[in-house]
Amino acid sequence: MIRVLLADDHELVRSGFSLMLTVEENVEVVGQVANGKDAVAHVLDSPVDVVLMDVQMPVMDGIEATRLITEATDTKVIILTTFDRDDYLFDALRAGASGFLLKNASPEDLVAAVHAVVDGHALLAPEATLRVVQQLTQYDAARAPQEATVDAHGGTAASSTEAPQRTGEQQRIIDSLTAREREVLTLAAEGLSNGEICDKLVVGQATVKTHISNVLAKVGARDRVQAVVFAHRSGMVS
Repeated sequence: MIRVLLADDHELVRSGFSLMLTVEENVEVVGQVANGKDAVAHVLDSPVDVVLMDVQMPVMDGIEATRLITEATDTKVIILTTFDRDDYLFDALRAGASGFLLKNASPEDLVAAVHAVVDGHALLAPEATLRVVQQLTQYDAARAPQEATVDAHGGTAASSTEAPQRTGEQQRIIDSLTAREREVLTLAAEGLSNGEICDKLVVGQATVKTHISNVLAKVGARDRVQAVVFAHRSGMVS
């Protein structure tokens, strides 16, 4: 059974999510809380597999609760919010959330999200993944030092704002990947889902999942999003 905790300050919302999930044979809603502090306390006292976490709650918000939970346990957190805001998305990912959904998602999407994060996947649509990568790569470019180059006559040429060269550690990780694993990671970084990767490479779902799992282990990524960010930062995908 997949044990789920619901954290939302609206009882009707919790009741609705509970009804959606309890129809599933292998999903059990083991608790409901109305704020982030109680969510943290519940997880530390009675471990669960997944927390469905609201963002705006009294006492402690969902982002801080997510950070505390993911730092102390292996519990997966899915952020659920009524607001499609980039700051919520990025704050949630930085806090360690494995998924990000809007509350108007269908029951099928909600159930699929729970199963996905338990299986070790990050729940982000390709569009959301690309938003994350775009923001992080823009940040990397902004951090890159202004390096002045000296021409043959000793003059200073225009400074460069290009992203840093691939590091030795990044190269070591890439070298550790098999050719097929590099191919799968590249396609994932381009926004393809597992199903689309299957069609592209003419292989089965189980094969793609195995390659993704191997990539996560070698890259040292918690989930698919971190692996995709690695692919962009290391220059595997531009």
